[in-house]
Amino acid sequence: MVLAAAALVGCSSTPLGKAPVEDRSSGSGAAAAVKPPPPGIENAGKPGYYTVKPGDTLIRISLENGQSWKDVARWNNLDNPNLIEVGQVLRVVPPGTAVPSSATAAAGPGVVTHPVASSSVAATAPAATAASAPKSAASAATATAAVAPSATSATAAAPVEDDVSFIWPASGSLLAGFDEARNKGYDIAGKAGDPVYAAADGRVVYAGAGLRGYGNLIILKHSNTFLTAYAHNQALLVKEDQTVKRGQKIAEMGSTDADRVKLHFEIRKQGKPVDPARYLPSR
Repeated sequence: MVLAAAALVGCSSTPLGKAPVEDRSSGSGAAAAVKPPPPGIENAGKPGYYTVKPGDTLIRISLENGQSWKDVARWNNLDNPNLIEVGQVLRVVPPGTAVPSSATAAAGPGVVTHPVASSSVAATAPAATAASAPKSAASAATATAAVAPSATSATAAAPVEDDVSFIWPASGSLLAGFDEARNKGYDIAGKAGDPVYAAADGRVVYAGAGLRGYGNLIILKHSNTFLTAYAHNQALLVKEDQTVKRGQKIAEMGSTDADRVKLHFEIRKQGKPVDPARYLPSR
């Protein structure tokens, strides 16, 4: 799935875990009556805004709206991105961006259909970004230099919108195809330690293990429209805010939060997972 990235930026050594969501909806008596409304409630239902639900994390919200978690934190003046609460309303498009209400309504509540390119900002990383630094200086150098041998030669990339063209992120056989309800991307077979390659040029907007069901995850932003996600890795070889090239080795395949060694790969268009078959070259 993506290709949701949540959030799909510096790395942190904080123990991994789900970003807490504070629920102010419960309570009784005078204490409940005096609680202020959740932040941003005046924007509920407006295009370009998202209302936090139980179980949400900033990373998942950002992934499902095609944004970087850092940008969402900055747009909403979140001093601690781990602290969001049920009912809070978050801006999920840049200030000043017009989002037609009809487009948002068609996509469903809380979904933004016109994300734009994000910018890098300094922020305190959510707990979800832990364990994303390269294991050594040597592995960091390898991540920068390594390029898939077949990425630019044996298999031609498929041209798509926004001048983005994708290649296969791993060489293994296809274990499971796209199913919008059950599998939001491709599952690709391999052995532990097999290389995982960037499917297109982009910027790392998330590298960590804070999105349940994805294990060690990398999310790349390629354009105003497209994100890709790479899940279940045993090692992450790039850091948040790093620029990567198509075919660059960004991770090593693993089985974190999975039943076997595999790469789960998603392409997300405007935050929504799409069938990779529409964008990957045949092989």
